[in-house]
Amino acid sequence: MEDKDLCRIGITRREVLQSSVAAAAVLAIGPLAAQSDAEAAVADVVDATVPTAHFDLNINGTRHDLTLDTRTTLLDALRNHLHLTGSKKGCDHGQCGACTVIVNGRRINSCLTLAVMHEGDEITTIEGLGTPEHLHPMQAAFVAHDGFQCGYCTPGQICSAVAVLKEIEAGIPSHVSEDIQNVAFSDNEVRERMSGNICRCAAYPNIVAAIRDVQHGEHI
Repeated sequence: MEDKDLCRIGITRREVLQSSVAAAAVLAIGPLAAQSDAEAAVADVVDATVPTAHFDLNINGTRHDLTLDTRTTLLDALRNHLHLTGSKKGCDHGQCGACTVIVNGRRINSCLTLAVMHEGDEITTIEGLGTPEHLHPMQAAFVAHDGFQCGYCTPGQICSAVAVLKEIEAGIPSHVSEDIQNVAFSDNEVRERMSGNICRCAAYPNIVAAIRDVQHGEHI
Protein backbone atom coordinates (compact mmCIF):
# COMPACT_ATOMS: atom_id res chain seq x y z
CA MET A 1 0.00 0.00 0.00
CA GLU A 2 1.42 3.39 -1.04
CA ASP A 3 1.45 6.59 1.03
CA LYS A 4 -1.37 8.20 -1.00
CA ASP A 5 -3.58 5.19 -0.27
CA LEU A 6 -2.84 5.46 3.44
CA CYS A 7 -3.70 9.14 3.42
CA ARG A 8 -6.99 8.43 1.63
CA ILE A 9 -8.16 6.10 4.44
CA GLY A 10 -6.88 8.39 7.20
CA ILE A 11 -3.95 6.43 8.74
CA THR A 12 -0.22 6.96 8.71
CA ARG A 13 2.63 4.61 7.86
CA ARG A 14 3.72 4.71 11.55
CA GLU A 15 0.30 3.50 12.66
CA VAL A 16 0.43 0.63 10.17
CA LEU A 17 3.82 -0.45 11.52
CA GLN A 18 2.64 -0.21 15.12
CA SER A 19 -0.44 -2.31 14.35
CA SER A 20 1.71 -4.96 12.61
CA VAL A 21 4.08 -5.22 15.57
CA ALA A 22 1.18 -5.53 18.01
CA ALA A 23 -0.43 -8.27 15.94
CA ALA A 24 2.85 -10.21 15.74
CA ALA A 25 3.28 -9.95 19.51
CA VAL A 26 -0.19 -11.34 20.15
CA LEU A 27 0.42 -14.26 17.81
CA ALA A 28 3.75 -15.03 19.49
CA ILE A 29 2.46 -14.78 23.07
CA GLY A 30 -0.54 -17.00 22.49
CA PRO A 31 1.37 -20.29 21.92
CA LEU A 32 3.89 -19.42 24.67
CA ALA A 33 1.11 -18.86 27.19
CA ALA A 34 -0.49 -22.16 26.24
CA GLN A 35 2.88 -23.88 26.56
CA SER A 36 3.45 -22.36 30.00
CA ASP A 37 0.03 -23.55 31.16
CA ALA A 38 0.80 -27.06 29.92
CA GLU A 39 4.20 -27.12 31.61
CA ALA A 40 2.69 -25.92 34.88
CA ALA A 41 0.08 -28.69 34.72
CA VAL A 42 2.79 -31.31 34.14
CA ALA A 43 4.85 -29.89 37.03
CA ASP A 44 1.83 -30.17 39.34
CA VAL A 45 1.38 -33.82 38.40
CA VAL A 46 5.08 -34.56 38.89
CA ASP A 47 5.14 -32.81 42.27
CA ALA A 48 2.17 -34.87 43.37
CA THR A 49 3.83 -38.16 42.44
CA VAL A 50 7.44 -37.56 43.60
CA PRO A 51 8.25 -40.10 46.34
CA THR A 52 9.54 -38.27 49.41
CA ALA A 53 10.72 -39.39 52.82
CA HIS A 54 11.39 -37.69 56.12
CA PHE A 55 14.63 -38.78 57.75
CA ASP A 56 17.64 -37.40 59.58
CA LEU A 57 21.34 -37.44 58.79
CA ASN A 58 24.18 -37.16 61.29
CA ILE A 59 26.81 -35.09 59.52
CA ASN A 60 29.98 -33.90 61.20
CA GLY A 61 28.37 -34.51 64.57
CA THR A 62 25.24 -32.48 63.82
CA ARG A 63 21.79 -33.95 63.24
CA HIS A 64 19.87 -32.64 60.24
CA ASP A 65 16.15 -33.29 59.64
CA LEU A 66 15.35 -33.62 55.94
CA THR A 67 12.35 -34.31 53.74
CA LEU A 68 13.65 -35.21 50.31
CA ASP A 69 12.87 -37.01 47.11
CA THR A 70 13.98 -40.57 47.87
CA ARG A 71 16.05 -40.52 44.68
CA THR A 72 18.31 -37.74 46.01
CA THR A 73 21.94 -38.81 46.25
CA LEU A 74 23.93 -38.16 49.38
CA LEU A 75 26.10 -35.75 47.38
CA ASP A 76 23.11 -33.69 46.24
CA ALA A 77 21.69 -33.69 49.77
CA LEU A 78 24.99 -32.34 51.10
CA ARG A 79 25.48 -29.71 48.43
CA ASN A 80 21.99 -28.60 47.46
CA HIS A 81 20.03 -29.04 50.68
CA LEU A 82 22.57 -28.67 53.49
CA HIS A 83 24.92 -26.28 51.66
CA LEU A 84 27.99 -28.34 52.54
CA THR A 85 29.69 -27.68 49.23
CA GLY A 86 33.16 -28.99 50.09
CA SER A 87 32.30 -32.35 48.53
CA LYS A 88 32.52 -31.78 44.80
CA LYS A 89 30.48 -33.14 41.90
CA GLY A 90 32.98 -34.19 39.26
CA CYS A 91 31.90 -37.06 37.03
CA ASP A 92 28.71 -37.95 38.97
CA HIS A 93 29.43 -41.58 38.03
CA GLY A 94 31.75 -42.68 40.85
CA GLN A 95 34.84 -42.55 38.66
CA CYS A 96 36.75 -39.46 39.87
CA GLY A 97 36.50 -39.50 43.67
CA ALA A 98 35.85 -35.76 44.02
CA CYS A 99 32.71 -36.50 46.06
CA THR A 100 34.40 -38.83 48.58
CA VAL A 101 33.11 -38.64 52.16
CA ILE A 102 33.61 -40.89 55.18
CA VAL A 103 30.64 -42.94 56.43
CA ASN A 104 31.07 -44.95 59.61
CA GLY A 105 34.83 -44.76 59.14
CA ARG A 106 34.78 -46.01 55.56
CA ARG A 107 35.18 -43.83 52.47
CA ILE A 108 32.46 -43.85 49.84
CA ASN A 109 31.55 -42.00 46.67
CA SER A 110 28.61 -39.89 47.79
CA CYS A 111 27.33 -39.53 44.22
CA LEU A 112 26.60 -43.27 44.08
CA THR A 113 24.50 -43.66 47.21
CA LEU A 114 21.06 -42.37 48.18
CA ALA A 115 20.81 -39.99 51.11
CA VAL A 116 17.83 -41.84 52.59
CA MET A 117 20.01 -44.96 52.99
CA HIS A 118 22.24 -43.27 55.57
CA GLU A 119 19.88 -42.44 58.39
CA GLY A 120 21.69 -43.22 61.63
CA ASP A 121 25.14 -43.33 60.02
CA GLU A 122 28.07 -41.15 61.09
CA ILE A 123 28.93 -39.05 58.04
CA THR A 124 32.09 -36.95 57.88
CA THR A 125 32.74 -34.45 55.10
CA ILE A 126 35.76 -32.24 54.52
CA GLU A 127 34.02 -29.54 56.61
CA GLY A 128 34.07 -31.91 59.59
CA LEU A 129 37.77 -32.79 59.46
CA GLY A 130 39.19 -29.41 60.34
CA THR A 131 38.84 -25.65 60.10
CA PRO A 132 41.12 -22.96 58.66
CA GLU A 133 42.20 -22.18 62.23
CA HIS A 134 42.64 -25.82 63.29
CA LEU A 135 43.58 -27.94 60.29
CA HIS A 136 43.37 -31.70 60.36
CA PRO A 137 46.91 -33.19 60.11
CA MET A 138 46.11 -34.41 56.59
CA GLN A 139 44.97 -30.95 55.54
CA ALA A 140 48.14 -29.43 56.97
CA ALA A 141 50.26 -32.01 55.14
CA PHE A 142 48.55 -31.26 51.82
CA VAL A 143 49.32 -27.57 52.33
CA ALA A 144 52.93 -28.24 53.34
CA HIS A 145 53.57 -30.50 50.33
CA ASP A 146 51.53 -28.47 47.84
CA GLY A 147 49.35 -31.52 47.27
CA PHE A 148 46.93 -29.62 45.07
CA GLN A 149 46.80 -27.02 42.32
CA CYS A 150 43.28 -26.06 41.27
CA GLY A 151 41.93 -27.64 44.48
CA TYR A 152 38.74 -29.06 42.98
CA CYS A 153 39.58 -32.66 43.84
CA THR A 154 41.31 -31.84 47.14
CA PRO A 155 38.35 -32.37 49.54
CA GLY A 156 37.81 -35.86 48.13
CA GLN A 157 41.54 -36.57 48.12
CA ILE A 158 41.88 -35.61 51.78
CA CYS A 159 38.82 -37.58 52.94
CA SER A 160 40.06 -40.59 51.02
CA ALA A 161 43.60 -40.22 52.40
CA VAL A 162 42.34 -40.11 55.99
CA ALA A 163 40.37 -43.31 55.41
CA VAL A 164 43.30 -44.98 53.62
CA LEU A 165 45.49 -44.74 56.71
CA LYS A 166 42.71 -46.25 58.81
CA GLU A 167 42.34 -49.11 56.30
CA ILE A 168 46.05 -49.89 56.52
CA GLU A 169 45.98 -49.63 60.32
CA ALA A 170 43.03 -52.05 60.40
CA GLY A 171 44.99 -54.54 58.27
CA ILE A 172 42.65 -54.40 55.28
CA PRO A 173 44.69 -55.62 52.29
CA SER A 174 44.75 -54.08 48.83
CA HIS A 175 45.61 -55.46 45.41
CA VAL A 176 49.32 -54.70 45.96
CA SER A 177 49.67 -55.93 49.56
CA GLU A 178 52.65 -58.29 49.70
CA ASP A 179 51.39 -60.03 52.83
CA ILE A 180 47.64 -59.97 53.36
CA GLN A 181 48.14 -61.21 56.93
CA ASN A 182 50.43 -58.30 57.77
CA VAL A 183 49.50 -55.20 55.80
CA ALA A 184 52.16 -52.51 56.04
CA PHE A 185 52.29 -48.91 54.91
CA SER A 186 54.18 -48.20 51.70
CA ASP A 187 54.06 -45.70 48.87
CA ASN A 188 52.75 -48.46 46.61
CA GLU A 189 49.90 -49.11 49.04
CA VAL A 190 49.01 -45.42 48.99
CA ARG A 191 49.14 -45.19 45.20
CA GLU A 192 46.92 -48.25 44.81
CA ARG A 193 44.39 -47.20 47.42
CA MET A 194 44.23 -43.60 46.17
CA SER A 195 43.89 -44.62 42.51
CA GLY A 196 40.16 -43.92 42.59
CA ASN A 197 40.79 -40.24 43.32
CA ILE A 198 41.69 -38.45 40.11
CA CYS A 199 43.81 -35.28 40.12
CA ARG A 200 43.79 -33.74 36.67
CA CYS A 201 46.50 -31.31 37.78
CA ALA A 202 48.72 -34.41 38.39
CA ALA A 203 49.81 -33.54 41.93
CA TYR A 204 50.14 -37.25 42.72
CA PRO A 205 53.77 -37.29 44.01
CA ASN A 206 52.97 -34.48 46.44
CA ILE A 207 49.77 -36.22 47.58
CA VAL A 208 51.72 -39.40 48.35
CA ALA A 209 54.34 -37.37 50.23
CA ALA A 210 51.62 -35.68 52.30
CA ILE A 211 50.05 -38.99 53.26
CA ARG A 212 53.48 -40.42 54.10
CA ASP A 213 54.17 -37.52 56.46
CA VAL A 214 50.91 -38.03 58.33
CA GLN A 215 51.61 -41.76 58.62
CA HIS A 216 54.98 -40.93 60.17
CA GLY A 217 53.41 -38.55 62.68
CA GLU A 218 54.20 -35.24 61.00
CA HIS A 219 51.78 -32.26 61.20
CA ILE A 220 50.13 -33.59 64.39
